Parts: sequence; structure tokens; C-alpha cells
Amino acid sequence: MAKEAYIITGASKGIGLEWSKQLTEQGHLVIGIARTQPEYFPSNYFLSTDLTQLDQIETVIEKALALVTKDIDGIVLVNNAGTVEPIGFAHTNSADKVSQSIVLNLTAPMLLCGAFINQLKNNSVKKKIVNISSGAGRNPYEGWSAYCAGKAGLDHFSLCIDAENKDVKVVSVAPGIIDTGMQEIIRQSDVADFPLIEKFMDYKKNGLLSSPEETAHLLTKMTQRVDFNELPTILDIRNLP
Repeated sequence: MAKEAYIITGASKGIGLEWSKQLTEQGHLVIGIARTQPEYFPSNYFLSTDLTQLDQIETVIEKALALVTKDIDGIVLVNNAGTVEPIGFAHTNSADKVSQSIVLNLTAPMLLCGAFINQLKNNSVKKKIVNISSGAGRNPYEGWSAYCAGKAGLDHFSLCIDAENKDVKVVSVAPGIIDTGMQEIIRQSDVADFPLIEKFMDYKKNGLLSSPEETAHLLTKMTQRVDFNELPTILDIRNLP
């Protein structure tokens, strides 16, 4: 099996943490990026970074790539960090919360991708970018206007950079509805801010949420497919054969 290096944002919890664990167990090199370091990560492969501080992004990619060893067959950037907040109708959301949402869900991934591509432009190693998107970027949800807009932008940005860079394969993947801290935030919202809250509470009650472990397994299978470069840029993990 080819050994790859994975640079994963939002690696301290949820999908990011579970995916990091599974990849490490397979023998891949995993470099985690998040604000807080989980116990799982060895300190020399974890970069504590607040991705809303955009001036740090070029440097954090530089530090991550410096950790990649020469025995690596490919490098994968995973933009997983994100936020569903603010939850509320567009006309009720404050400017600072909307701005923070767009920065974390869209601007930071755009800059991370740009830094990754630019710093590896003279490197012949196989390069992949996996942007964690959402069905909310492809369908409207009342109360999630900022989140929907950010993920829709991430989808279209992924299409652009996939077209621009023939030596980098980019996918923007919706991972499904997963039992993570984000779902807890959703279930704690007010029905006036998010009219679909009962539906999401039922997902939890009826065991319809995917686990981070299951989702990480599917993402690993997707990223390691022999036909990965032929996958559509915009996809849903649940619809892959």
C-alpha cells in the first residue's frame, strides 16, 4: 500500500479526529491542524492554529509540508474544519458572526488550498485536495444561510481549482449527517431560528446519524480509490459505489 501524508484541519474532534486515527493505524503520516490539541496526537505532528487568523495560513502549510518525509508517495490536504453557526434567519444574524462563518468555512480553505498548491508547484509528488462540503451547500435550509453559502462557495471554488491545476485532483465531498458536536449545536437551537430542528432531533432519536468512525472509513476508501482522479469534483460520499 502506498504511504501518503495527510494534512487535516479540524483534527481535534469529530470526523477529523477519527479519520486521523484510522489513517495513522494504516501507517500513513497524519499532520493535524486545529486550535486545541487532542491527547491522541503526538505534539510534533500537530500544529495548533486558529484558521480564522488568515495571516497564519501560509506559515502553517509551510510547517506541515516540512514534516512530510521522503518516503511519502502522495500528499493529501483535507479541509475539514468548519462551523454551522450562526443559526438563524439571515436578517437576524450579526455581521461579525456571518463574517466568522464565511472565513472558517470558505476563506480559510481557499487560502489553504492556494498555499498547498503554490508550495508544491515544483514537486512531482501526487497531490490531492479533499474539501469537506455539505448537502447544505447544494440545498437551502432555513436558518443556515451563512453555512449554506459557505459550503456552496466551497463547492464552486473546488471546481475552479480542479480545472486550473492538472497535477492536483480536487474533490468537494458531502459526508452525510454525522453524530458530532455540530449536531449537538443544531439540536440546541431555537425553532424560531431553525424550523427543521424537530427533523434533526428525530435523526438522533431514531439512530439515523452516521458515526464519525463509519464516515472516516468511507472517506478513507474514497481517497485511496485507484480511480480517485476520475471522480467528479462535486460528490456525496453516500452515493459512491
